[in-house]
Amino acid sequence: MLSKSFHVPTGAGGVAPLCLFSALLCCAPAFAQALPEANADIEPAPALQIGSVDVSARRSGPLSARDMLTSVDIVAPEQIQQQQVSHGWQLFARAPGVTLTQFRQGNESGKLSFRGFNGEGEVNAVKLLIDGMPANDNAGGMPFLDMLFPLEISNIEVVRGTNDPRYGLHNIAGNATVNTRTGGNYDEARLSYGSFNTRQAQFVKGVEGGNWTQNYSAGYLRSAGYRQNAAFQKVSLAGKWGYTTDDGGTRLVASARHTQGDGDEAGYLEEADAHRAPSWSYPYARSTGGNRDMSQLGLALDTTLSPTLSLSAKAWANAVRDQRWLRYSQRTSQQERIIDETHVGVLASLSYRPQWLRTMSLETGVNAEHQNDRSPRYSTIDKVRTATTRDQYFDFDTYGGYLQAVLTPLEGLKLMPGYRVDKVLGSFSDASKNTHFPIQDYGLIRQPKFSAAYSPWRSATVYANWGRTFQVGAGAAAYRSNANQLRPSINEGWETGLKWMPTSWLDGRLAAWRQDASDEVKRKLNDPAGDSENVGKTRRVGIDLQLNAHGGNHAAWIAYARQRSRIVEPDPAAPATLGKQIDHVPNHVFSAGYDWNMTSAVKLSAWANGQGSYFLTSANTGRKYGAYVLLNLGASYRVSPTLSFDLQLSNLADRYVEYVWINDVTRHAPGDGRALTASASLRF
Repeated sequence: MLSKSFHVPTGAGGVAPLCLFSALLCCAPAFAQALPEANADIEPAPALQIGSVDVSARRSGPLSARDMLTSVDIVAPEQIQQQQVSHGWQLFARAPGVTLTQFRQGNESGKLSFRGFNGEGEVNAVKLLIDGMPANDNAGGMPFLDMLFPLEISNIEVVRGTNDPRYGLHNIAGNATVNTRTGGNYDEARLSYGSFNTRQAQFVKGVEGGNWTQNYSAGYLRSAGYRQNAAFQKVSLAGKWGYTTDDGGTRLVASARHTQGDGDEAGYLEEADAHRAPSWSYPYARSTGGNRDMSQLGLALDTTLSPTLSLSAKAWANAVRDQRWLRYSQRTSQQERIIDETHVGVLASLSYRPQWLRTMSLETGVNAEHQNDRSPRYSTIDKVRTATTRDQYFDFDTYGGYLQAVLTPLEGLKLMPGYRVDKVLGSFSDASKNTHFPIQDYGLIRQPKFSAAYSPWRSATVYANWGRTFQVGAGAAAYRSNANQLRPSINEGWETGLKWMPTSWLDGRLAAWRQDASDEVKRKLNDPAGDSENVGKTRRVGIDLQLNAHGGNHAAWIAYARQRSRIVEPDPAAPATLGKQIDHVPNHVFSAGYDWNMTSAVKLSAWANGQGSYFLTSANTGRKYGAYVLLNLGASYRVSPTLSFDLQLSNLADRYVEYVWINDVTRHAPGDGRALTASASLRF
């Protein structure tokens, strides 16, 4: 088992990131003195690790995230498990290049996105997986992230780019995988209390003996919220049971988890009110909010069929039922929205690594998923239904397969050609309108890929990749109910970069990328019919910089992502959008931080994250909103090997931060003010 300790960042802009970068360089002597020079051999892969991650050296099993020759970041448990968050998407604040869109409306609290896509829900461009099992809803949203509490997570893997052939649907800009603990013997609990009367309890247990492993987790969160009418609570239970054969060649793991969440919605304020009284909520929002139930069942098999052949397979079932009452303004009526989805699927991969030709390996994979979805909506008054506005039922089926080779013709050189094909089927009906439609004729969606990495020096890797991914309609827009007869939008992207580790205490990555989409479509979020509209041809470009310093008792990181998203050929119905920026995409995102182990018992931390501003419409009318920089502090004290105490101070300067959208006037959802949380962690 090989182990490395790395820490990473997430982008900046303006004075703040320059100051943080300067601080990191000023700390360089401390890092240099902390660790002697080491033989810094770099494998031909650009993946970076944030924190201490165990890496197993093996030549069997399927390709993993760290094998992808693109921007890959792996966030370690010590960067996750001690975080005080209310929602799972907040854990991605330390993942480089990730934009967090913060609605803070009950269960609909926020989303993550990257590579110049916004988190509005118009185009959900990130494939989410939990323990390798797909976990998006039909539209690509990520409600299942709220099933997870920090203490049960072993790591987070973020793959950005278009060259990963393992996944099809929603893998437009890349994918994110949250892995939970497997195996081990442990009993841990964490109790927290903080601002806004926030109470959280987490418990995890691991039992490993002989051929069997058992892992259990339970979490409870209750908070009054920063704003009026923003109370939220959730409870989650999960279990994982594994069996490994005596020879270690086969492992079978079954898992189950269930979560219930209930939250009130504070609604949106007009601009003047948001700045004057950010914790306020209008009286008409008092009867808004909702409840959400989510479940996931999974079964995973990994087996070695021969010394050269291995099989990995997963089967899963996801279910989400979300009932939400919302009202955007005094002039609009209340509505009830229901999401009722059940997804079942399988995916499998076969890996061939010939012993007679160790410079080559092959992997082929297939997947199939069936969705049975329902999306009715109603007009309501104080949660009492007065009329049905839609009653949509639809089946949505996806089938895909890929083939990828890994070639190492020269020492230090890795080539990865790949090819993926996807097919979409299904049918749609709306009982309230007596309509029925087949799926759009998307045909076979072909996606060639190619990646290369070369390590000309022991301390650096240069890499490049190119690939295609796809976007199809979501909900009603995936079917021929749409008069535009939409074709799949093909995203073609490339990335080139350099990963380096000049010393044993410093590593980093610099990358440039571009992603072009043909006939991009976006969901009409407040459309009663659930339709989509054409955006046109789009181009997203960016530059990412990451630096990590780590040594002895010190660790520092900074990550900066500069991005631009534009419409290069607009829809004929919207010629004014030519050359305009895509709405709600900040021009930069960043994160940075510093950890200092003062003594063996005391650790101090400081970290910051922020983003630039964005336009509210694709016509780029009006001014920009949404820019912020937030500073956070943390301190922990280990009383004994079994007991430790933590303090976390979020938004130290009590800076005003908001999410903004427009609906006749701008609508503002202020973020949390300064918050202090105290926690006690037990190991027993």
